Amino acid sequence: MKSPTKIFIILLSPLLMYCQEKVSAEETIQTIITETEAATVNNTVDIVKEGDPETTVKGVVTCMFATMDVLRKAVAKNCNLIIAHEPLYYNHLDSTDKFQGDPVFEEKKKFILDNGLVVWRFHDYVHRIRPDAIMSGIIERLGWQENIQDGNYYQFEFPQTTLNELLIQLKKTFPDNAFHVVGNKDMPLTNVAFIPGASGTDAHISQLRKNDVDVVIAGEVPQWETYEYVRDAVLQGRNKAIVFLGHINSEEAGMEFAAKWMRDFITDIPVEFIECESSYFTY
Repeated sequence: MKSPTKIFIILLSPLLMYCQEKVSAEETIQTIITETEAATVNNTVDIVKEGDPETTVKGVVTCMFATMDVLRKAVAKNCNLIIAHEPLYYNHLDSTDKFQGDPVFEEKKKFILDNGLVVWRFHDYVHRIRPDAIMSGIIERLGWQENIQDGNYYQFEFPQTTLNELLIQLKKTFPDNAFHVVGNKDMPLTNVAFIPGASGTDAHISQLRKNDVDVVIAGEVPQWETYEYVRDAVLQGRNKAIVFLGHINSEEAGMEFAAKWMRDFITDIPVEFIECESSYFTY
């Protein structure tokens, strides 16, 4: 004869399964935002970009960009909440007015809707996790945990080396990608500032002006901005350099870290990271 406790659990199990099946994308998103412990971000870009927020979540995928390839892989994994760090529709605010009737936009949107996907951007809040989850991911990938300077996840100190040796190390971490480098390969360096994504020239130059920053590692910027500032600095004999990894290389590891972080509180459905790889190849 089953004990009263076992009978209660058996009777309760279908109810628990029902509750789990009814967790919506909107509820999952709100749970994630709450877990960041960040203050409310006004005018945030972290909103549902496509799909019905009331959709029941079967699985979660984190990614850097919700590319067609990532979306197809998510469907194959039976995951329907796609959490992307960067825009879905080719501009910061995902404005689609100018894409109406565009075949690339229309096909992507149709794929998302036909497969019952929900795409949410996780940009502002993921950077507000303490420490910054994007930087936690890139530091983990680079193996620079012991080089963090005074608890600042954007500043790193190394035994004296050269720019060339730093590039060799970076190439081991990102073997399939080329970097844009401005600087003297033989220059000595100790202190490195890491500025991910498209943080802008002002952020780069504010670090390069510091006496205790030799090299900035960044994501991307227009070539007529920081590139030329550093070129002139080098031609003036200054011990400065910048390394552009590309936007994806500089942040994607953070979205893998975010998937691991989410698994601590999203435990009843799969949470997967899907790499989107580089947007382009070098020739």
